[in-house]
Amino acid sequence: MKKGLLKGLVLALIIGLLAACGSNSGDGKKVLKMATSADYPPFESFDAEGNFIGFDIEVAKLVAEELGYELKIENMDFSGLIGALQAKRVDMVLAGMNASEERKKNVDFSIEYHKSGEVFISKADAGIDSLEDLEGKTVGVQLGTIQEEGADKLKDEYNFTVSKLNDATVLIQELITGRIDVAYLDKTVAKGYMDEHGFVGFEDVSDSSPGMAIAFPKGSELIDDVNKALQKLIDSGKIDELKAKWLPEEE
Repeated sequence: MKKGLLKGLVLALIIGLLAACGSNSGDGKKVLKMATSADYPPFESFDAEGNFIGFDIEVAKLVAEELGYELKIENMDFSGLIGALQAKRVDMVLAGMNASEERKKNVDFSIEYHKSGEVFISKADAGIDSLEDLEGKTVGVQLGTIQEEGADKLKDEYNFTVSKLNDATVLIQELITGRIDVAYLDKTVAKGYMDEHGFVGFEDVSDSSPGMAIAFPKGSELIDDVNKALQKLIDSGKIDELKAKWLPEEE
């Protein structure tokens, strides 16, 4: 009796584990797990009801629809996104992420779907109009971003201090309260904050940054299919429609 009961329990446990490890949703669709950092409007953020919204979110939804997947989105700090891919906790990342050579050492990327640029922003009365004006100043960046990489490369040449924070919205609060002198951000993201708070800024023309792309674990089998779906969305004008909706200043 005990032996039979034990076998039954073991069998039930195995079946439960297999079910938990499945990749299908309740309606039979395959699930595509995506991570993002929803503090980066207009690329990704939350609406008043707590739903994910933004350019990247809609790109991801179109890709998943094209490939017949159900999309599941997880929010995390930007600095943890690469680690989540390396640990294969998620299938892909869309988070305004530039396909830099440094990141390519740790993850693979899709074709690029958007290119923006970088901007240094400050209060209107700060008198900061060029890289030379950064001398002796504190420049804030978001951890794990291409702006962090860029600031680290420039700080010695232009003699400024770098302050690194997890959240882009906190970065802006630090600028408002004067804890940092300058915030270094993606140009599209910066434009929204400049309009909202009256900040001024200048573009970083010291280096040409790579475009944004979808990131995957090294060797992911999804890349080819996602690239085909992305290219189809680009060729059909769907990506341009999303840019017109979410990134009108760049159109």
